[in-house]
Amino acid sequence: MKEFIVNILRGMVIGLANVIPGVSGGTMMVSMGIYDRLILVLTHFIKKFKEAVMLVMPIGIGMVLAIALFSKIFSEFLFPKFPLQTNLFFIGLIIGGLPVIYKKVKGKKTGFGSILAFAAFFVLVVGMAMMGEGVDTGADVSLSFGNMVKLFFAGIIAAATMVIPGVSGSMVMMIIGYYNTIIDTINGFINALSSFDIAGILACCTVLVPFGIGAVVGVVVIAKFVEFVLKKYSQIAYWAIIGLIVASPFAILIMMEIGTIGVIEVLTGIVMLAVGFVIAMKLGGE
Repeated sequence: MKEFIVNILRGMVIGLANVIPGVSGGTMMVSMGIYDRLILVLTHFIKKFKEAVMLVMPIGIGMVLAIALFSKIFSEFLFPKFPLQTNLFFIGLIIGGLPVIYKKVKGKKTGFGSILAFAAFFVLVVGMAMMGEGVDTGADVSLSFGNMVKLFFAGIIAAATMVIPGVSGSMVMMIIGYYNTIIDTINGFINALSSFDIAGILACCTVLVPFGIGAVVGVVVIAKFVEFVLKKYSQIAYWAIIGLIVASPFAILIMMEIGTIGVIEVLTGIVMLAVGFVIAMKLGGE
């Protein structure tokens, strides 16, 4: 039961990360110490059905709860009002997860390929952050076969990027123009559900169902690819992941709208950095 509750909490952290531009859900999976296990059960879901359900179900519940209950608070209140403290909290979560992944390469020889992988993926994440946000002007999701196909592929892209550590799925969604549309539709679905608005629920489902199917396909495909890379080129793969993770705090700071910073903001930001670090260490099993 304790593990079930802890996984719900891990899922909540991952869920929040997936809706915050610049923050990577995949990085949070690593920080929470469950990345390898998730990849394994997702790629062998039938063979490891019981283990998969016991891991994926609570994480899924946590993600849904976080998106439904807290995504609006973070995106519309905490980030606009307390940008430094909120961003430092997520940076603390990321840094707190580094010891978990570093154990995978500690004591092993670091070759040129590993260094190159680290550098390449570090540059990738920072480069994506420097592209900035604000690209999303809203996608056309009116009911048509063509739009449903686009939503399906948007779901694949979103899920794939959300699983890869260091790559912000929400940032990629903004770049391809679907972030605001999907977030607004999720909020609309929750509102329609709470008021038993059947027409509103069905309207939201025309967007969320093809997107969700694409997301499931994306997760399975990228998980298979990640499992293959981790098996064949584990040392290089882990250094690539470390590069992605180390770059994430820089990406967050690049994308952050700081506003006015005083002594209080700096001190409370340091506190939130420490809080995030401790949470990651605890939930990561360190």
